[in-house]
Amino acid sequence: MARTLMVGCFIVALFVASATAQSQSPPLSLEECVRLAQSAQSAVTMAQQQSEIARYSRTMARAGFLPQVRVDNSFIYNSPLLYNPAVFSFAAFNGIREYVSLLNTTLEVDTSGRLRAVMARARADQEIAAASLGITQRDLRRLVTVAFFQLQLARHLVQAAQNTLAEAKHFEARTQLLFKNGEAAEGDLIKASAQVAFLEQAQSASELQGLLANHALASFWTRDVNTPLVLQEVLDQPVPPLQEGRREQGLPDPFMRRLELVLLDAERRGFLADSRRARADLLPQANVSFQYGVDALQPVISDRGYAALFNLNIPIFDWFKAHSASRQFQLQAKQVDFTREIAARTFSKEYWDALERVKTLHAQILMTQNQVKFSEEDLRISRLRQEGGEGAALHVVIAQTQLAQARTNYYTALANFWIARTDLDIASGH
Repeated sequence: MARTLMVGCFIVALFVASATAQSQSPPLSLEECVRLAQSAQSAVTMAQQQSEIARYSRTMARAGFLPQVRVDNSFIYNSPLLYNPAVFSFAAFNGIREYVSLLNTTLEVDTSGRLRAVMARARADQEIAAASLGITQRDLRRLVTVAFFQLQLARHLVQAAQNTLAEAKHFEARTQLLFKNGEAAEGDLIKASAQVAFLEQAQSASELQGLLANHALASFWTRDVNTPLVLQEVLDQPVPPLQEGRREQGLPDPFMRRLELVLLDAERRGFLADSRRARADLLPQANVSFQYGVDALQPVISDRGYAALFNLNIPIFDWFKAHSASRQFQLQAKQVDFTREIAARTFSKEYWDALERVKTLHAQILMTQNQVKFSEEDLRISRLRQEGGEGAALHVVIAQTQLAQARTNYYTALANFWIARTDLDIASGH
């Protein structure tokens, strides 16, 4: 029994210590949530690795313009003829025994443009990887932002449901007291009790949404999604004034700065580079080699020497293979142009849609503030009239429902406004 009591006290102490540590931890801001999400393993991590892969591809392409140096070492034994041991079998070799130790330096002269095309493709791949990384980071930020404001909205709705339920229970208790004293009808008590039952169900549903929203936000960086997150309050802060952006003459539309268009431009340059690389197979390609060392019948250092070689490869006919490959890449680049034009129209729609949503939601915030103010006053008057015997309980129940809906509308408009601001930033290319 004593041991069980000690274990129970230990668990309680751990719980209190955990709660104290949690209460002392600073609240998480939106930027901190985004940082935690980006530091965890996610699609951003894979995009960062892809960017690193593209960087190595560019390094390899740059190496093609530099001299390639190697040391060749070999020993060749060439069997002599059976009927004349002084003569070796293979005329291609220099003797029966040949010792080769050469420092070989080769430089490819890009007369056909193949190396330049490979370098252009590597640059395009690096730009594609950078744009993809930016898009992935931006999309992750938006998902975290939506989850952040949805969690704040859910908690405010829980608080609003609790306040409305407390008001309804107080009214039910007051009506029950009046009913016992013969000052209220049984129908009034039934209406008050039914309202409490409805609001209890609404509070239960809002609490569930709060738990699920907490899970959704915490899952971006931890597996401990059930621990309540301490967030920096944003919805209760003043809403910034809406600033209308003016487009200056000569400047492109804001949505033309989107990373998706940058990605498509890089893809187009990559296909054009592939076309030039394929076309290079039709042009002469030269390389220069320099050799220094020993290539002799005896391993003697005094027999060393050097040789310079120049090679020019001139293609004659390849059955239109290079031409077909070049034309294929050109058509793919043309397809990217079509895709870019379609995307620009889509991004224009998204930008203007987001701008209109921000304007409308900003105006709705003031409307819903008035809804809450008027609903609170309506509830106060309805309750006073009902207590004074001048109003029906139904009016109080309606006023309670209206106030709950008004508070829901207000906080929903706030959360939707901040999410719409994020969508507008994305649509503007930020």
